[in-house]
Amino acid sequence: MKVFTNVLDMIGKTPMLKVSNMDTGPCELYLKLELMNPGGSIKDRIAVSMIEAAEKDGKLKPGDTIIEATAGNTGLGLALVAASKGYPLQIIMPDKMSQEKVNNLKAMGAQVTMTRSDVQKGHPEYYQDMAARLAEEHGYFYVNQFTNQANVDAHYRTTGPELWEQMDGKLDAFVCGVGSGGTLSGVGKFLREKNAKVDLVLADPAGSILEPMVNRGEVVEAGSWLAEGIGEDFVPDTCDIELANKAYAITDKEAFNTAREVLVKEGIMVGSSSGTLIAAALRYCRDQTEPKRVVTLACDTGNRYLSKLYNNDWMRDNNLLDGE
Repeated sequence: MKVFTNVLDMIGKTPMLKVSNMDTGPCELYLKLELMNPGGSIKDRIAVSMIEAAEKDGKLKPGDTIIEATAGNTGLGLALVAASKGYPLQIIMPDKMSQEKVNNLKAMGAQVTMTRSDVQKGHPEYYQDMAARLAEEHGYFYVNQFTNQANVDAHYRTTGPELWEQMDGKLDAFVCGVGSGGTLSGVGKFLREKNAKVDLVLADPAGSILEPMVNRGEVVEAGSWLAEGIGEDFVPDTCDIELANKAYAITDKEAFNTAREVLVKEGIMVGSSSGTLIAAALRYCRDQTEPKRVVTLACDTGNRYLSKLYNNDWMRDNNLLDGE
C-alpha cells in the first residue's frame, strides 16, 4: 500500500463506480468519484495545477496573497494548496452558496468575503469583478479559473486520461457541466482525440444560458437557479462550448432529488452540481435505443449541502421535495 507524505500528491486517480440500482435504460452509466479527492471535489485538480503554473511562471512568489472568485469548491481546493505551501488566501463567494462551504473555508484558514448573487458580470459586486478589483488594489495574485489555461490543462492531463483508462477506451458519451468550463474543454479535447465520435453532453441548470446555445444556437438572458458551482450567465474563456454536441436543461427539483436518490440507491452522497450531471446522464441513457457506455462525474461531496438539499425543511420551503 502506498503511503503519501504530502496531501497534494493524493489529488486525482479517483475511482469509477458503475450505477447498479437506478434506471439507465439500455446503457451502462459510470460515476467518476471526484468527491474522493482530499479536498472533497474535482476542483482540487485545477487548484494545484493553477498554483504550480503560477509559481513556475513567476506570477506567484513566496508570501504573496492568493485571491479567487468561486462558488466554493475551487476555493476549498485552493485552501488545501495554500495551506500546504504557506500562502494567505482570500475568497470571494456569492451569497447563495452553502454555509458549510463558508465554514469549511474559514476552518482551513481562508478569509471569505460574501457578495451578491443577484447581479451579473460587469456589476461591481459581481464576485469575479470584485476579486479582480481587490487583486489590483492590493497586489494579490488573482487565480481566475475562468481565464486560466492551467484549469483546462489539469483535466486534459489527468481527468481525461484517467477515465479513458478506467473504461478501457470503451466510452460512448461523457456528461459534464460548465462552471468555468475547464472540464468540458480539457476532458472533451482529450476524448475527441481518442474517439472523434464520442458524445460530449452538457448538463446545465435550467436558467443558465448554455443549454439554449448548444441545442438551438440561441442567446438568452440568464435566469436563476439554486444548484451551486454550475451553469453560467456568460461563456468563460476557458470553455470551448462548441465541443458539446447535446445539452440537457435540468431543473433544481430534478437535480436535487436525483442527488438524494443517488445516496439512497447507490450509497454515494453527492452535491447539487452532481445531481444536475447525473440527472442529465440518466436522461441521455434513457433516450438511447442501443447500449452505450456513459461516464459522468460525482463532482463533490454532499456533506457541503446538509443544510440545503439534504434538509427536508429547506427543500420544502423551496418547493423542491418530490411529491409535494
